[in-house]
Amino acid sequence: MKTPIHLTRRRLLIAALGGAALGALAACGEETPPAPPAGATDSPPTSPAAAPVVTQAEAPATASGPPAGTRLPDIAARVRQAQGDVGILPPAPATASDSPIAVPADVVAARAERLISLSDRDQLSATAWRNIGWKTDFETSLVHFDEIFSGGVPRDGIPPIDNPKFTDFAEAVQFVAGREPVIALRVNGEARAYPLQILTYHEIVNDVIGGRPVAVTFCPLCNSSVVFDREVFGSVLRFGVSGNLRNSDLIMWDDVTETWWQQLTGEGLVGHLAGVNLTFLPSQLIAFDEFKAAFPGAQVLSQDTGYSRPYGRNPYGGYDTVDDRPFQSDGRLEERPFLFQGRLDTRLRATERVVALEINGESVAYPFSVLSEQRVVNDSVGGEKIVVLWTPNTVSALDKSDIATSTAVGSGVAYGRVVDVRELTFVVKDDAFTDQETGSTWDVTGRALSGPLAGRELPPLVHANHFWFAWAAFRPATRVYSVGANS
Repeated sequence: MKTPIHLTRRRLLIAALGGAALGALAACGEETPPAPPAGATDSPPTSPAAAPVVTQAEAPATASGPPAGTRLPDIAARVRQAQGDVGILPPAPATASDSPIAVPADVVAARAERLISLSDRDQLSATAWRNIGWKTDFETSLVHFDEIFSGGVPRDGIPPIDNPKFTDFAEAVQFVAGREPVIALRVNGEARAYPLQILTYHEIVNDVIGGRPVAVTFCPLCNSSVVFDREVFGSVLRFGVSGNLRNSDLIMWDDVTETWWQQLTGEGLVGHLAGVNLTFLPSQLIAFDEFKAAFPGAQVLSQDTGYSRPYGRNPYGGYDTVDDRPFQSDGRLEERPFLFQGRLDTRLRATERVVALEINGESVAYPFSVLSEQRVVNDSVGGEKIVVLWTPNTVSALDKSDIATSTAVGSGVAYGRVVDVRELTFVVKDDAFTDQETGSTWDVTGRALSGPLAGRELPPLVHANHFWFAWAAFRPATRVYSVGANS
C-alpha cells in the first residue's frame, strides 16, 4: 500500500496556515485531506530492503530518472496564484541595486562563469514571482527556474521563529521525550537544544547564541538539519521560508536582499548574493537524553513560539519509507520522494539516512545501515583524520505521527580524531566509545568522560544526518563508505 505523502503535506499546510491553507488548496485545485478512517493507524508500510553498499573502488551506479515522456506534475503556477491571497509579503528593498550589502569583486568574478542566461520560461517565472511581491534580482541566477518547485506554501507560510524563547530541563522534560531528536549546538561555550518537534513546523530559527547570530534550519523532506552563521559581509540577515524547493530541499530567503538560498548547501542561488556561501557551524542531531546528560546547564527551545501548532505530532507520517510515486527503471522499483524531480542515485535507498560531510573537496556518506553494525568508523576525508560515531537511541521525527513513540533510527556524529597532535583510533568497548591509544572513554558529543584525556574534546566537524537522495543530488561524486573501504 502506498503511503499518502501528498495528504501529509496538506495536513502541514493546514497546521501552518490554518484556515488560509484551505483557501490556498482550493485555489490550487487540491482537495483538503479527509479525516482518517476509523481504526486507521500511523504505522508506516514495510520498508524495502536497502540497496547493497558499494566499495570505494566501484564506480558509482548510473543515476536514474523518470521514463521518457513522463510529465511530472507542476503545481507551482497554481500555488503562486493562491499566494496572492494568503502570502506574507514583508518589506524589501525596491531593487537589488539598493541593497546595503556590497558583494566583493572576487565573489562577483567567481560566480560570473556560473551565471545562467534566463530563457523565456525563466522570464515568465520571474515575472510571476515579481507579481506576487518578490524583489529578488532574478537576473542574477545560478539555476534555471524549472529546477524550482513550489512546496505548496507561500512565503513564510511556514513561519520561522524570529524571537526564540528557551527553557530549562525541568520544564523541557514535560514536552520533549528522552529519545526525541534535537539539534545540539554549542557556540562560545553556550549550549542549546532545538527539538525537531518544533522545527518541523517552522524549519528556521533565527537566534543569537554565544554572541553569534545563527540560523538553525531543518528541512523535513530531506531530513537535513543545518546551522549557519547569519552574518554576511558585515550584515546580519534574517532568514525565512521561501515556500519553494529544489531537489526537494528548502529554499530560504533573506530579508535584506531577498536572495534565495539552498538550505542543504548554504549557497545563494538566485539574487544579489547568488554564489555567496553561508558559513556552516558544527552541530549534532542526537537524542534529547544524550544532550541533557552532556550539558546539564543548557537551554532548550521552548514551545512558547507565539504560534499554535501541534508540537510533538509529525505531519509527515510514514515519510521514512516514502513510496510516493514509484516507477520502473532497469527492472527496479524506485522511490520518488515528495516533490523530488531529480535523478536518484541508486547506490543506496532514497531515504537511507547517512552521515554526510565534505572536507577539502572530498564528499563521503556513511550509511546508517553500515554504522548501526560498526558503531565506529575511523576514516580519512580530504586528508584529515576523522571518526564517525553512531548511537541507537534517537527516534525518527518523520515516521509515526507521535514523534515520542516513533521508530528508533539512531544518530551519527562526526569529529576530527587528532587531539594534541596525537591521532586517536576509536573502538566500542563495553558499549562505550574508547580510544585505543590512551583508553579514555568518550560520549556522543565528543567529550572524554574518563581516562588520561578526561575533559578534552574532539574537534567538531560540519556534518548532518541527511536522507541519501538529497545529499547525492547536490554531491553526486560522493564516496559511499562500506566495510573495508576506510583508509
